[in-house]
Amino acid sequence: MARVRLLSLAGAAVAAVALAVACGSPASRPHAERAGEGAAAAARTLCGTAHGRRKPIRHVVWIVFENKSYGEVIGSRDAPYINRVARLCGLAASFFAETHPSLPNYIALTSGSTQGIRDDAGPDAHRLSAPSIFSLLGTRWRALQEAMPSPCATRDSGRYAVRHNPAAYYMGVRGRCARQDVPLGRRPDISARFTFITPDLCHDMHDCDVRAGDRWLARWLPRILSTREYRSGTAAVFVTWDEDDFGSANRIPTLVISPSTPRGTVSPARFDHYSLLRTTQELLGVRPLLGRAARAPSMRRAFGL
Repeated sequence: MARVRLLSLAGAAVAAVALAVACGSPASRPHAERAGEGAAAAARTLCGTAHGRRKPIRHVVWIVFENKSYGEVIGSRDAPYINRVARLCGLAASFFAETHPSLPNYIALTSGSTQGIRDDAGPDAHRLSAPSIFSLLGTRWRALQEAMPSPCATRDSGRYAVRHNPAAYYMGVRGRCARQDVPLGRRPDISARFTFITPDLCHDMHDCDVRAGDRWLARWLPRILSTREYRSGTAAVFVTWDEDDFGSANRIPTLVISPSTPRGTVSPARFDHYSLLRTTQELLGVRPLLGRAARAPSMRRAFGL
């Protein structure tokens, strides 16, 4: 009983540190200062903590933001939280999206190909039969969509944009979509092997500024890092963007957060959305590698995964 109590106390302590990223100190202090100090404490505890033999990754989480280039986020005073996590966890410094506009990037990210899409039309216009990471995982995936009015909604509504919800486009998972593609709740459930998280149109930086997205991540990432899955050392989190703002050859920020990623890792290697797909499939043991993911460089070695 004493051992169980000690483990419980240790878990609670880690969760408290993670939550400090969002809570910081009194609300009267500036956002940048609170986020920076909290992120530093959490990242020191939750990144680069795996010593010796690493545990296999059993859960992968993607958080996808919108329409910002690398230079608009990395080094920006408007993104203190993101930059502190980038410095203390992992940063892909040469990561690129595939194309414009949004939707073909989301489809490339999840199927290994843009599937010939060149617009942002809804699922009624693009009924995809191609395999995807969702179809390969069967019942072992979940999509969490902020502001989505109902499970697997196939039309825009308020600050929900279906083009940012790729699972809704694949006909092969339509039968499961209503159960596994659900609105984001107060506590993110990352118990599935793969979790795809989309902030709403303001919080993903599409309709609002970088600071809005930074504040959102400062609230939500600690909740993810305090889950049982992450605290067990068996989860990895990737934070990426769908595309840039048409101004930097589609170079976008991408963060890698895991217990086995050495703190302060910055990889200069060129990666893209297909690399992220390949890396995720490798970590989860999902075959076959989809489309161009089969030829893309893996991110595992660069980030200690």
